[in-house]
Amino acid sequence: MIFALGVGAQLLAARLRLPSIIFYIAAGLAIGPLSGLVLPSRLFSLETFGAAPLSAIVGLSVAIIVFEGAFHLHIDRLREAPAATFRLVTLGAGIALVGTAVAVKFAFGTTTWGLSFLIGALLVATGPTVIAPILQVVPVRDRVAAALETEGIVNDVTAAITAVVVFEVIVLSGAPPVELLSAFAERLGQGILVGGIVAAIVYYLLRYIDLSPGDAPRNARLLVLAGAIVAYAGANYLSGEAGVAAAATAGIILGNMDIPYEEEITAFKGDVTLLVLSFVFITLAGILELDVLIEVGVPGLLVAVAVAAVIRPLLMFVSTVGGRFTFGERAFMSFVGPRGIIPASVATLFAINLQSRSSDLETQAAEATGETATDLLAQAATLDQQAQLLIGTVFLVILTTAVIEGGLARYIAQYLDVIPMRVIIVGGGRVGRALADRLEARGENVVIIEDDETQVEEIRNDGFTAIIGDGTDTDVLRESGANNAKTVVAATGDDDTNLLVAQLASTNFEIEDVIARANNPDNVEAFKDLGVRTISSSLAIAWAIDNQIERPAIAHWMTDVDRVGDVQEVEVTSEDLIGRTLREVGPELPDSCLIALVNRDGETIVPNAEFTIQAGDKVTLLGESDAVREGMAFCHPE
Repeated sequence: MIFALGVGAQLLAARLRLPSIIFYIAAGLAIGPLSGLVLPSRLFSLETFGAAPLSAIVGLSVAIIVFEGAFHLHIDRLREAPAATFRLVTLGAGIALVGTAVAVKFAFGTTTWGLSFLIGALLVATGPTVIAPILQVVPVRDRVAAALETEGIVNDVTAAITAVVVFEVIVLSGAPPVELLSAFAERLGQGILVGGIVAAIVYYLLRYIDLSPGDAPRNARLLVLAGAIVAYAGANYLSGEAGVAAAATAGIILGNMDIPYEEEITAFKGDVTLLVLSFVFITLAGILELDVLIEVGVPGLLVAVAVAAVIRPLLMFVSTVGGRFTFGERAFMSFVGPRGIIPASVATLFAINLQSRSSDLETQAAEATGETATDLLAQAATLDQQAQLLIGTVFLVILTTAVIEGGLARYIAQYLDVIPMRVIIVGGGRVGRALADRLEARGENVVIIEDDETQVEEIRNDGFTAIIGDGTDTDVLRESGANNAKTVVAATGDDDTNLLVAQLASTNFEIEDVIARANNPDNVEAFKDLGVRTISSSLAIAWAIDNQIERPAIAHWMTDVDRVGDVQEVEVTSEDLIGRTLREVGPELPDSCLIALVNRDGETIVPNAEFTIQAGDKVTLLGESDAVREGMAFCHPE
């Protein structure tokens, strides 16, 4: 039932373009605490599995989920905003920890600082389990996605270890806080060591051992899955929750190495992760008790408000100061900080531990007499109270942040204008797909419109976003994002369709950059007479052949699939460049990047060293791919 609900929630989320976590939580509440309100007994509770089996299932699921998120954390993406990302996982995490602990202490008053810091440590983690579904429906710029994903993965690891250390060192044993640092370093080091060893073994087996001539891709998938679980279990055998660090370490290392069958492994892990993610979220929501949430009541809601509306914006704006992020992007990142699977699973395990200790004390009290029995019962009651406050507060914050922030993320992103403008390609044939491939490689937000369902299936299998429909239909264009598009390309094999698409895009949506493909060279002049920028298929092939003959070096450089170079045109908006000559600006550009051309008022100029840049100039940057991207950000910061 849980797996079926999980798949249904995922399909519903994809249909409504909302983060799937919202529907996972709703399904869990429906079969758990809410079912008890309408049925003689609830469908699902902790007793359905039992505490020990549930802990094991949750642990294995966390291993797979953390490994999957880390596997996608490519080092080159971290270069999008390295300073801000580093501050997010250090200074930002510290602000979240201390701020949340203070909020818990003042909201509840009677709770201890140890329990307050335990809740604070748990609620540091945002996590890929809640960030990834949001980014699937909110296609933000790479620098925003990279910062949020890295924060989620790294903080999942550090938050889990910190919480375990606080729980064992302070809450249970009452040791001084000075022992926290050594205990944290020990677990983190063990996790990194085990994860590194497992990753090295898996890489060696994948790269240098013939897994089997007939079924190597499947064996590779299973080997990587086993590696994630072994890394987690092996490190956890050494120290509690060191396994999270091990799974993350193994995922990061393997994800950034050239391993065979990487596409098959990625697709397989994605499917497995979706299943275990839905299972864990639905299960943890299903074992909730409504009276626990009611008991934390107003103080718990105050903590949730403080976490989402005060602490999150504070840490985000402090961490991203002086970076490349716009104000709108910083505001969006401040809003998107829902808590995920690590706080939920670890808090559940802690609560079970506290309740188990409480039961042991009650058993001892039954065998004791006098003041001893009274003291034991008082200790048991304190542990029960701590367990309820812990699980109630953590889940209340998860519920409020996941539902509100996840549900409103797309609308907030649209309001703050942080979704990059789209490039719409009408026509998903060979030309449209080849163009989409090149544009997406440069980081563009591409949508393809195609009316052939078979082709749409192929386009989506290739990893592109595709809309089924007629590109000459205004509603289809609007659904594809024409209201927020910077470019529309009509690339079908029918010239009449291409002309109509171009005219609709220009008149109905006022898109400035509209380009049409002319399949018949005789139609080029007619298209241009109607004000449509036109590319003739025949002439384009002729130009390409001519470039191969007359300019072979640059032709190869521009068209080679494995090229490292790029050419981009960008409008100059930086005040630091306007009014200065190329001689002055040149040394400030990234290495291996130069200004080759300048377009001013429709005229293309080959500038010399004394050429002065003016506002509105469009410069053509030529150089290595990374250098050109840095140069674009330098010329056009927003």
